[in-house]
Amino acid sequence: MTLEEEVWALLEDALAVYRDSPRAVAWLRGHQARFGEPVRVAVAGAPRSGKSTVVSALIGEEFVPTGATTWYQDGPQPKAHVGPYEVPVLRRDGRAFVDAPDAERVVVEWPSRSLRDVTLIDTPADAPVEHVYGEADAVLYLTRHLHTADVRFLQTAHDHPVARAAPVNTVLVLARADEIGGGRIDALSSAKQIARRYRREATVTPLCQNVVAVAGLLAVAARTLRPDEFAALAALASLPRAELDDHLLSADRFVGEDFPVRLDPAVRRGLVDRFGIFGVRLTTTLIRQGFDTQVKLTGQLVQRSGLGELRDSIGVYFTERREVLKARAALIGLDVVLRAEPRPGSVGLAAAVERILASAHDFRELRLLAALQGGRTRLPGELEAEAHRLVGELGTDPLVRLGLDHEPTGDELRHAVLETLGRWRDHSADPALDHGQRRAAHVVVRSCEGMLSQLVG
Repeated sequence: MTLEEEVWALLEDALAVYRDSPRAVAWLRGHQARFGEPVRVAVAGAPRSGKSTVVSALIGEEFVPTGATTWYQDGPQPKAHVGPYEVPVLRRDGRAFVDAPDAERVVVEWPSRSLRDVTLIDTPADAPVEHVYGEADAVLYLTRHLHTADVRFLQTAHDHPVARAAPVNTVLVLARADEIGGGRIDALSSAKQIARRYRREATVTPLCQNVVAVAGLLAVAARTLRPDEFAALAALASLPRAELDDHLLSADRFVGEDFPVRLDPAVRRGLVDRFGIFGVRLTTTLIRQGFDTQVKLTGQLVQRSGLGELRDSIGVYFTERREVLKARAALIGLDVVLRAEPRPGSVGLAAAVERILASAHDFRELRLLAALQGGRTRLPGELEAEAHRLVGELGTDPLVRLGLDHEPTGDELRHAVLETLGRWRDHSADPALDHGQRRAAHVVVRSCEGMLSQLVG
């Protein structure tokens, strides 16, 4: 029985116990319904951390923030709902705009490939941590600089016993990364170095699966670049660098009247609004370096903005772990019912929750990965890096787990799994390793056995 099937069956048992409680039944049915949905990813963070900008970049459409909790999901055509009522989706200055000024919750349907596997939830800055993590399966937490309040928010999310037993659902995003380096042309490289440093910090690694740096404004502009904007940027890039650089020192100088190329001030203001002065500097530099078509420039901007790495993280840690995330959310949801309405039959349900958390390999794998990332478990030599990979740090596909960089035949893949399984069985019984290290090796063995069963199946 898979983890998803096991948790579903437990929810059915809970529905039988709570059949006379309409509130509990509705709550549990809601969690069952979530198994059939895309992964829910909440985008959270402090005011002005860039949440709506990152959401727009991921979807590939620039949206005006609604001020409400806004759900973005895939749909055949653009439309929005507030409760049972449909509200118009309009255009304002080239951006999508939902006319729902007093709403607390808005659901937007938008045709986007990015939303086929993920539902994005843009949360208000003052949303309580319990609300953010309660409605979502996973969270992108945005911050400009990591402060004590940010760490406290992430720690609170791990206060629940189920969350501690299955540490899987947060990626930390250093948003507005172009500002971290003071707006210099190498600012994004500096921001990515800071993100790598945070990944190694003892206070951060237990609280999230990855740390990425993203220049949200640049990422949105890359996904929505218009031909007239590219033409204006190309005109700027045609100027000698020395002649243009003085006008790129500030937004005021860039939109001033004394400008060396015939480009309307309104057009220049539009470029600053869309790209920021850093983005204008970077795009003109890239065009001079040979990224001189709209397609070439867009590809570079997506990569340099950090959007590509963010999408990869969502894929590896969220969509590929969909079954685990849905099961985790359901167990937390069931625990809410058990605490709110204790009754004789709930004792057995609570025991079943603990049993699943303790015995399900998916959760053991995640706990080991968190222990390895946080330095609580160490393995000698190259074993540690291999263990990271085999328990799914880089992705759950067998080829990724095994570190294969080519497409093997069926026999080659089976041989690679068997060889890896044999080595790790030896490690799990190696007296030179301590008890914790052998226990970690046992988890890796189980991961290898899981790959083998996939091949046989």
